Amino acid sequence: MRPSELAKMFDLEDTYWWFVARRELVRDLLARRRPSGRSLRLLDVGCGTGATLKALDHLGVAVGMDRSPQALRYCAVRGLRRLLRASAEALPVATESVDVVLALDLLEHLPDDAAAVREFARVLRPGGLLLVTVPACPQLWSEHDRALDHLRRYRASRLRRILLDAGLRVEKLSPVIAALLLPIAGLRLIQRILPRRSGRPQTAFIVPPGPVNSLLVALLRLERRWLSRFNLPVGVSLVAVACKR
Repeated sequence: MRPSELAKMFDLEDTYWWFVARRELVRDLLARRRPSGRSLRLLDVGCGTGATLKALDHLGVAVGMDRSPQALRYCAVRGLRRLLRASAEALPVATESVDVVLALDLLEHLPDDAAAVREFARVLRPGGLLLVTVPACPQLWSEHDRALDHLRRYRASRLRRILLDAGLRVEKLSPVIAALLLPIAGLRLIQRILPRRSGRPQTAFIVPPGPVNSLLVALLRLERRWLSRFNLPVGVSLVAVACKR
């Protein structure tokens, strides 16, 4: 990810509705599936600026990994110390040594996403969990994706196939952030219609007033309660939980 976008992420990750909702979703999915009372070995691949890693640090030994030295410096600013600089396709981690691998909005950056998932499966112990989030709906492709150096947006069928081909059992695969699909789709449509700005593409992080941001977080908490029992039909992102056989 570009240094300018990492700086934005660091500034926004603690409070911006998108990051807060994703972090709470991951925490909820783990809480429902982790063995009670047992310390976990957790690897956050593509940990970015570290807010999610810090939120899960209490679960056991949580290690952040990113190929960007700037991202790891931001993690260090948060007080995180268990950090690795490496590529997702070649993890410097022993086979079957990790309980949980997180790959949050990572696969869309990788030329060979399937190779990365096979590597995640390699380091997971039998019964270990992989949690993945990716942007959904190729129809939403926009300047926002280009600014974030995305290579693709996903359909559920593609993500499922990659997980199964790596020898993982898919326990949950659902769209998320359904409530905001129409507003975001409208924004992307406007971006396509308006003349393109010169220079580098820019992300579409629109920071709402505090009360609106809190309302969006609350709305997605309601959505998360639904997700605890059911899947959603549509959404801006996909979330998957897969288990090593």
